[in-house]
This record gives sequence, C-alpha cells and structure tokens, in this order.
Amino acid sequence: MTGSELLLASGLDALIGDPRWMPHPVRGMGRLIAWCDDRVRGLCRGAVGLRIAGFCLAVGLPSLVYVVGYAAINVAEGLAGWFGSALSIILAATTLAGRDLWDHVRVVNEQLLQHQLPSARRAVAMIVGRDTGQLSESGVVRATVETVAESTADGVIAPLFYLAVGGAPLALAYKAVNTLDSMVGHRDERYIDFGWASARLDDVMNWIPARLTAMLFVLAAGPVTGTSHRMVNGWHMLWRDGGNHPSPNSGRPEAAMAGVLGVQLGGRNYYDGIPHDRLLIGDASRELVVADIAVATQMMVVASLLGAATAVGVRWLV
Repeated sequence: MTGSELLLASGLDALIGDPRWMPHPVRGMGRLIAWCDDRVRGLCRGAVGLRIAGFCLAVGLPSLVYVVGYAAINVAEGLAGWFGSALSIILAATTLAGRDLWDHVRVVNEQLLQHQLPSARRAVAMIVGRDTGQLSESGVVRATVETVAESTADGVIAPLFYLAVGGAPLALAYKAVNTLDSMVGHRDERYIDFGWASARLDDVMNWIPARLTAMLFVLAAGPVTGTSHRMVNGWHMLWRDGGNHPSPNSGRPEAAMAGVLGVQLGGRNYYDGIPHDRLLIGDASRELVVADIAVATQMMVVASLLGAATAVGVRWLV
C-alpha cells in the first residue's frame, strides 16, 4: 500500500464512515464467528476441546482474512492497476472506525446538552458494554470518555499502524482479531475456555498501538488545550496509572486521557446487573462534566490526524 492510497483511505473513512447499506468485512467476520461458535458447542464439551477449538479459530480466521484480502487485491491489480489500487483503498477504509466513533459520540453529547439523560443513556449503550439504564450524567460522560480513549486505540490508531506495516490485508487480519476478542474473548463461563486464545492474541496485537495512542493523546493535548501543563499531566498519569486496568492495553490511552482532562476514570461498572470494580485512573480533582466529551473528541481527532500523517509518511518513505 502506498502513502497516497493510505491517505485516500483515511479520507474516505472521515468522509463517509461505514454506511449500514454497504457490505462490510467486519460484519461478515462476525457472522462467521457466530457460526463457528454454534458449531463448536455441538462438537466440544470439555475445557480442553474448547481451548483447542478457540486457538484454531483465533489463528485461523485472521490468517484466512489476510489470504483472502491479499489475493483479492492481487487479482484486481492483474485486471487493472487502478482497480487493485481502488480495492486496496476501499478495504483499508473499512478497517478504520474514526467517523463512526465521532458520529456515535456526537449523538451522546447532543442529548446531554439538551438535558435528555434517558436518550443519552440509550445512545451511549450503542458504544459501551456496561449497563447504562441507571447511569447519572457524570456516569454517561465517564463511559463516553473511556470509550473514546479505548476506541481511538483499536478503531483508528491500531488499523493505521497495521496499514503502515502490511497494507490492507494485515489491517483486515487485525480487525478479525479485534472482532474475535469482542465476540468471544470474555471471561464469563461460556467463553473462558473458547475465547482465551482470541483475548490473548488481541492483547498482543494491541500492545504497540495502545501505547502509541497514549503518546499521541499527550501530544494532542498541546493544540487541543493550548497548555503544556496538560501534556505533562497526561504523561504523568500514563506512567502512574496506565496499568490500572484489567486489560494490559486499555489503561494506557485512558490514563493519558484522564491526565489531560484532569479527571478520574475507572471505578464501578455494572454488567448484567452485576457490579465490577476497576482500579481508578487519574485524580478526582473535579467532577466529570459534559464539556469533557467535546475535549475528548477533539483529542481523538488530533491524535487520529497525527497517527494518519505518521502512517502515510512511513509508507512514502519505504
């Protein structure tokens, strides 16, 4: 993938995102994962069998996606050079989720600004896994800010990283890993064995992108807030609290975001009515307010632009 193709793919995602009427590779991956999940349940009963099946799925699906993507682009290039380039751009754009994240967060923000808390709860439920029906206004803001931080990492910076390293096929393989983790990489009774390999592979694939995202947030704090103090505080919280998260990766961008905003993230969330307490990230120097969503969104945009510029620059140089 050339730098120009990556630049066009980033622009395409920013322009149209992922319209629901368009076929999308991730939705196809999701249907295939669900099909495999159903079939495995009928064949494997014990923990060992489920772990073996989960390992095969975790390795097999991303490999299959990579091969199919690589072959499709090569066939298209064989037909016409411009056709291969166009397909590479389109497939690359489907791996990026910046516009979708922006659109979802904007709806939550608008509902809160209009003092429509029930609507804001329903809107934030579209982008988080926790229970949202009883969230306070600050709870909705916290959920949104945490999601902006995490989703910038796995929805924007990680795909850009893999596009720069290996083009659309590798970025699609990453999306397969990410989709596997979101669907089966849970620690509940159903998926603790079947999803263990998917969860571990996702941790590995996101290790570098999560830390890149955190550093990009620190850099973005300057132009977004106009003060170097916020950059210093973001860097401090990244090092101090970046490990205060069940995930080895998600805490890094959350900590940088918390430091830049000067707020505290983490704490108690409810999943299916059951409380789950997480370590706290950042200092509770003030209450979370609706305006923090706008700042977090600006941080996401600037960090994404910096990430895209870096990725494009890498492709132009190699």
